[in-house]
Amino acid sequence: MAPSPEILVRGAGVAGLVSAVSLAERGAHVTLSEIGDRVGAGASWMAGGMLAPWCEAESAPDIITQRSVSAVEWWKAHVPETIINGSLVVAPPRDTGELRRFARMTSHFREIGASEIGQLEPDLGDRFSRALFFPEEGQVDPRKALEALKTRLVSLGGTVCLNDTARHDDRLSESNWDYIIDCRGYASRHQRPSLRGVRGEMLLLKCPDVTLHRPVRMLHPRIPIYIVPRADHIFMVGATMIESNDDRGITLRSMSELLNAAWTLSPAFSEAEIVDIGTGLRPSYPDNIPAVTREGRTIHVNGMYRHGFLLSPALASEVCDIIFGVEHPQTS
Repeated sequence: MAPSPEILVRGAGVAGLVSAVSLAERGAHVTLSEIGDRVGAGASWMAGGMLAPWCEAESAPDIITQRSVSAVEWWKAHVPETIINGSLVVAPPRDTGELRRFARMTSHFREIGASEIGQLEPDLGDRFSRALFFPEEGQVDPRKALEALKTRLVSLGGTVCLNDTARHDDRLSESNWDYIIDCRGYASRHQRPSLRGVRGEMLLLKCPDVTLHRPVRMLHPRIPIYIVPRADHIFMVGATMIESNDDRGITLRSMSELLNAAWTLSPAFSEAEIVDIGTGLRPSYPDNIPAVTREGRTIHVNGMYRHGFLLSPALASEVCDIIFGVEHPQTS
């Protein structure tokens, strides 16, 4: 029997953690190295955590949908707190054309009226007359999910090294490892020159006066948003998509638009407490499609764009297939 491969995974965002856990489950000896002081120190910490392959088809190519459908089951198997309550898509009365357009671009939904909206989300029943309900979709709380994967990796014999600058040195010799899995996202742009940053901004609001049972997307021709409920009446409101590698704090314009959108969804958000403000740079290739590429014994998992939680399981499966003997056409 061949010895278990010794693997270094660089970057403990969602791509790195899912890859590390998947490899360890196949029997690899995995060391997960993170330059930050916690897992998810980059863009993954700011994610919505929506497992919405059918909704994402509105703007994503077919290959994204095909590769992300299995993500719901993967997260359900690995994070017990995964919630499968579906997704709801609404639009203000003046923007019902956006709802029709969204319906043309997507599938696996049913159109519902005010009565069923009220049954699914009582706090929204008197505010919207039409919606699209995607019953097969789900969500995770990214921050809890990343910690759960860290715990899973350690239980499988893996090692997690935080504040680990040494193993992020690009001069690191490959000879120390059978494989290096580079999942550093935008931080590896010097090795992946086609990467660009896409800026995202989000808010966390605490509002005891609002109850939602599933992610709600509100369509708008200029800034469509989503609101994702979390425990204790915390709501993640996001997220902007700005073609910029600017990593400064949130802008006044973005905050105003996110807050106004939340208020439009439910006026009760006017009394919400802002508990966190986040910005991050999503690593993106020119076609916005994440990819696994190989250079010798280094395998790059990058370009997650807005699909990190959706596509990490499929990309991790590709990494496992490369290491354990099944090549994929897109690797090199």
